[in-house]
Formats: sequence, C-alpha cells, structure tokens
Amino acid sequence: MKLKREKQESSDCNEGSKGKMTLLLALVTLISAFGSSFQYGYNVSVINSPALYMQDFYNQTYFDRSGVPMDSGFQTLLWSLTVSMYPLGGLFGSLMVWPLVNNCGRKGTLLINNLFSIAAAILMGTSELAKTFEVIILSRVIIGIYAGLASNVVPMFLGEMSPKNLRGAIGIVPQLFITLGILVAQILGLNSILGNAEGWPVLLGLTGIPSLIQLLILPFFPESPRYLLIQKGNEEQARQALQKLRGWDDVDDEMEEIRQEDRSEKEEGHFSVLSLCTFRGLRWQLISIVVMMMGQQLSGVNAVFYYADRIFQSAGVDSNDVQYVTVSIGAINVVMTLLAVFIVESLGRRILLLAGFGLCCVSCAVLTLALNLQTTVSWMSYLSIVCVIVYIIGHAIGASPIPFVMITEMFLQSSRPAAFMVGGSVHWLCNFTVGLVFLYMEAGLGPYSFLIFCAICLATIVYIFFIVPETKNKTFMEINKIMAKRNKVEIQEDKEEFEDFHTVPGGQAEKKEISSSEL
Repeated sequence: MKLKREKQESSDCNEGSKGKMTLLLALVTLISAFGSSFQYGYNVSVINSPALYMQDFYNQTYFDRSGVPMDSGFQTLLWSLTVSMYPLGGLFGSLMVWPLVNNCGRKGTLLINNLFSIAAAILMGTSELAKTFEVIILSRVIIGIYAGLASNVVPMFLGEMSPKNLRGAIGIVPQLFITLGILVAQILGLNSILGNAEGWPVLLGLTGIPSLIQLLILPFFPESPRYLLIQKGNEEQARQALQKLRGWDDVDDEMEEIRQEDRSEKEEGHFSVLSLCTFRGLRWQLISIVVMMMGQQLSGVNAVFYYADRIFQSAGVDSNDVQYVTVSIGAINVVMTLLAVFIVESLGRRILLLAGFGLCCVSCAVLTLALNLQTTVSWMSYLSIVCVIVYIIGHAIGASPIPFVMITEMFLQSSRPAAFMVGGSVHWLCNFTVGLVFLYMEAGLGPYSFLIFCAICLATIVYIFFIVPETKNKTFMEINKIMAKRNKVEIQEDKEEFEDFHTVPGGQAEKKEISSSEL
C-alpha cells in the first residue's frame, strides 16, 4: 500500500508537469493554425464585401468579349457558382484526407496543401489583369480543396501532439484562427480599405501569404509522434519528437501509452472509410461525429449571418454603417472562441457542447418571435439583435470548435484519418446544402426558417446528453474503453497488457499493474 501511494504521488507530480505548454508546442500550434485554419475563415467571408464590384467585373468582362451586357439570370448563376464552389471544393478536400495523411504524414500533408492555396491566390490576384472571371470560379474550388484538407488535418495534427490535459484547449486554437480569418477578411473588406473596385483583387490574393509563411517555417518542426511510432514504426524519431515537444527527456510513460494504443489496434489494421462504417467497435463514435457535424452546420449559423444586416438595419443602423456592425459580430465570435480555449479544460467538452447548442436553440426560437413581431412592437428589433449576439456566443463556445476536438479524441490512430474524412465530408456537404437551400427556405418560410434550425439544435442536444461521453483529461485508450462499453465490444488491450507483465522487469510490471488498477 505504501509503495502504491508513493507511486501515485509521483504520478500526480508528473501529471502536473505534463500540462506544460512548451515554446515549441505553442509555436507549432500557432504556425499550423495561422498557415492553414486562418485561411479557411478568411475565404469564407472574403467575397462578401466586394461582391458588387466583382459582379461588375464579371459583367464588364462579358461585355468586352461579346459586345452585349450579361443577362441578369446568367450573372446570378455565375455568382452562385463563385460562392458555392468553395464548400464543394471543401468536400473534395475532405475526401483527400485519408490517403494523404496516411502516406505523407500530418505535417507533410499540411506542407503539400499550401501549394493549393498559393496557386489559388496567384490566380485570383491576377484575374482582373487577365480579364477572366472563370479563373476566380476555378480558384474558389482550389482554395476550397485547401480549406477541406486544412479543416481536418490541423486538428488531427495538433491533437496527436498535445498532452492529454491541454488537448482540448489546443484543439480549439484552429477554430480560433478560423474566426480570426473571418474577422480580418471583414476588416480588410471595408470600403475604405480593400473592399472597393480597385482593391478586391489584392483582397483575394492576400490568402497566399500565410501559406507561404507556413511553407517556409513548418519543415523545422517535428511530425506527430503518434504517426511516427504507430504508422511508420520509427520509435527513435517518435521519442525525439516527443522530447522536443514536452521539453524534457523522460517521455517513457507517454511512449508506453502510444505503444498500448498501437498494440490494441494490431488486429484491426488501418481503417478505410468503408471498414470504419461497417466496424461495430466504432459504431457510436461514428454516429456521434456525424450528428455533431450535421448539428454544427445545420444549426442556422449561415442564416443568422445572412439575416444580421437586415436585423441591424431594422433597429435603426444606417445602411452605410452595417459593415462596421458585421465586423463587431466577427469580433464577438473571436473573443468567445478565445474564451472557449481557456474554459474547455475546466468545464469539459460535454458542458460546452450542451451550453452552446442550448443557446443556439433558444436564440433561434426567440428570433422567430422577434422577427415576426418587430413591425408591430418597436422594441422587438432590439431583441433580435440580442438573439443574434447570444447565438454567435453559443456557436463560438460549443457548436463550432468542439466537434473537431471530439473526432481527435474519440478515435484511435488507425481509424482517425478515416473518421476525419467522414466528419469533414459531412461538415462541407451540409455547408454546401445550406448554401443552396437556405434562399429557397427564406423565400418560402421567412423568419419561420429559424424554427427548423431550433429543432435541429434541440435534437443535437438530446443526442449529446444521452450518448456523447466526457473526454476531458483522458487518454485515447481510456476514451476507447468508455465507447467500447456502449458499442458492446471487448478491447484486446487489457489481455495484451496483462501478458506484457511477464515480459518486462519486475519493477516495471508492478508499475503497469498499479496504473491499470487505478483506471
């Protein structure tokens, strides 16, 4: 008993030191998120401000070629393609995740991905000089592929590098940079900066700069230790990478945890998407990811942003000042996502998911009421503004950042790439669908569209409450054991670990036995 108490105390001391955010881990997090995730957000919102000037360019180019003005229906079609090609490219990018991360590694995939962004930036930046709008539409597909890969690979890369008690906070940093990208695009897109007839090609072309920075700096940082050990079988490189990331030489415990994960997966091998979808041992993890990703995109976030300008104008904001209000909403989004980084490790994932979707659900319900009554009750327009802000807060703390963190945590190394491919595809497919369907919904239902979003949020809350476990401060193997019970399958790892007791020196076997009993 005394020995066990001493070991537990030394383990507790170790636990405190394991939470250390080293300079190298902080830098690799910032470089990965700025070089990749930032551009996902930037390109979501970059074409909103200069839309009228870009459409004039489309019309003028068509007129110069044919001698007749562009038909309004054809112009609408071209602009719809410009907007919708981005999420469609994102879907294509998500489908490339599994083969690329398994063959090129996490870091290698991010480096290759930068080529898509730089190519798209050059094409968009020179489109006006070349007098071609077709290149802009093509570039939106290319930058969409880039965003589809980045939105999945960055959380996977950072999640595999992080110590378990910082994994949630580091996992939200990519989402923080997405919101930062949206905000920067909104600021640079102001009429007085680059959101004008002369500045829009520069605005579109700036997206290549973060990629160029990442392409130059990221090669000096280590690859994911889990990828190096489990998938490449290179224990020495994995150990060196872990030592650099943790800032000390004693990484034996973490290496052993990765080896346990490796042993537990030997029987299954690497999962393809098809085998992931048919494997009983991962059934509830897969359903959970699909539900959370659908909830994230179908909860009405695009609709709220679409209505925001109208809501603020109805409250008396001058139409020329609405662009500044949009920027302020973007700033709220950034601040609340930053808050989520600091509270996710104390409150946990489940609380933030439930609170986030709960705020979105209530906001959508009240917003429906407020929008319908604002013509008869004067103060309802101000209630609409409150609903928009509360909705943005809810989405920023839970619905937006946490699902990607959960994919990293709910799957082990062999199934994680396929899981990200499925989750990312659902994310982008739902994004694309909302973009296509919402205008028809809005025309047919008006403000009552928000009741549909309210119902989706409520259904997601119910599912999370009953099915999704808390993953805070747990190793990937511990989370896997929790989900195995729900899937009604047995994990071979325990038996293998027991067999290992006979193959290691006595002291180490005792240590393993103690840690196993403590679980």
